[in-house]
Amino acid sequence: MPIHLRAEAGDYAPNVLCPGDPVRATYIAETFFDPGFRCVNSERGMLGYTGTFDGRPISVQTTGMGCPSAGIVFEELVMLGAKRLVRVGTCGGLGDGMRMGDTVIALATSTDDATPLRYAQMAGYSPTATHGLVESAVALSREAGATVHVGPIVTSGLFYDSDPTTFATWKRLGHIGVEMEAAMMYTVAAVHRLEALALMTVSDVLGEDGESVRISDEELRRGVDSMMRIACRVAVGD
Repeated sequence: MPIHLRAEAGDYAPNVLCPGDPVRATYIAETFFDPGFRCVNSERGMLGYTGTFDGRPISVQTTGMGCPSAGIVFEELVMLGAKRLVRVGTCGGLGDGMRMGDTVIALATSTDDATPLRYAQMAGYSPTATHGLVESAVALSREAGATVHVGPIVTSGLFYDSDPTTFATWKRLGHIGVEMEAAMMYTVAAVHRLEALALMTVSDVLGEDGESVRISDEELRRGVDSMMRIACRVAVGD
């Protein structure tokens, strides 16, 4: 049994949704899973649930915030038989024309956090999503009428960055969003030969001067709900 996910082999489905927030993990299970799901982990408040979506096995597991926390969870999910990881969360939008509630699909992640690099044992590494999952997520997003942005993102180790020029640097290099866990997920997936995809809702639009505009709770809920339906379908193999 892993140390932080107090579960046995078979408790998790091969397809796992990975939000950072335990409250959101509970909401996902209650809102999107078929009736009859069960809690498979509550250690340290890192809630995990397993059930079905449209009759097909699926789990959701909290990762916490940042690469060190998320890396522990991803590694232990591998121990417990996970084969496909889909990060579901929020990001700051860097791309031109982005609006609150838009969907971001991360093709690749530049890491501004040393944890994935230490794990990869490379001084510079930009892990990528599984191409087939990207294709599926883009098609499903457009079918649902969502505004979707596809491109590279940044995984940062800082939420409150004291350097006001950081956003402009990232944007100059073509990054369309910033968040805190995807690079770790993609790196763990690469090492263990898993499938992985990060799908995020734009919760802030970030200016090059370091300023940001924050989404309202109602806008965020609508954006996340739209994205979650797509994420569940991608996770189970639609």
